[in-house]
Amino acid sequence: MANISNQVLKNRALGNLQGNWADAAIVTLVFYFISLILTQGVSAFIGNDEARLSFALLSALVCIPLSWGFAVMFLDFIRGGRLAVGKLFDGYRSSWLRIFTTYLLMEIYILLWTLLLIVPGIIKSISYGLTFFILKDNPELSNNAAIEKSMRMMEGHKMELFILYLSFIGWFLLSLLTLGLGFLFLVPYIYTTLAHFYEQLKEEENG
Repeated sequence: MANISNQVLKNRALGNLQGNWADAAIVTLVFYFISLILTQGVSAFIGNDEARLSFALLSALVCIPLSWGFAVMFLDFIRGGRLAVGKLFDGYRSSWLRIFTTYLLMEIYILLWTLLLIVPGIIKSISYGLTFFILKDNPELSNNAAIEKSMRMMEGHKMELFILYLSFIGWFLLSLLTLGLGFLFLVPYIYTTLAHFYEQLKEEENG
């Protein structure tokens, strides 16, 4: 991917989103609204610690497949698909247990590396950054196999992805100035660009 700059990937994303910004903002709003209700809204009315813990576990079971559906929707989008609220729930139509256990294992690994030092935790988080897309494209893979494939694909490209994330800092600050409304457009922009990043690495891997 040495010949493909981050700006090229971002321009491709902008090209995809042209004429689709409204749909992108709507699915992002619905995704974060559901996530917020599940993780914060109901728990605010629960006073019992045990009940709150049980609700947190239930929220994780629901939110992780939802997060997967949100991420892979943008991969489908750059391949000619549509941005639609219904696609958020594809994680439940697919093998939700496979998605949940892979994500849980990934988070455990990141936590363990972060307990050693912050920087290794960040590096591992970047290394695992393609796992959701890999689960989408490789239904036979799960858990360690999907995570390890992400690590292999990211070999030699971790700094590229880190710099790509950093390139959105200006847009992040502008989104804060809009009282958060800008994130309805920034988040789809980031995910669409990341999908192009994955597609480029996949093309490179396939030769």
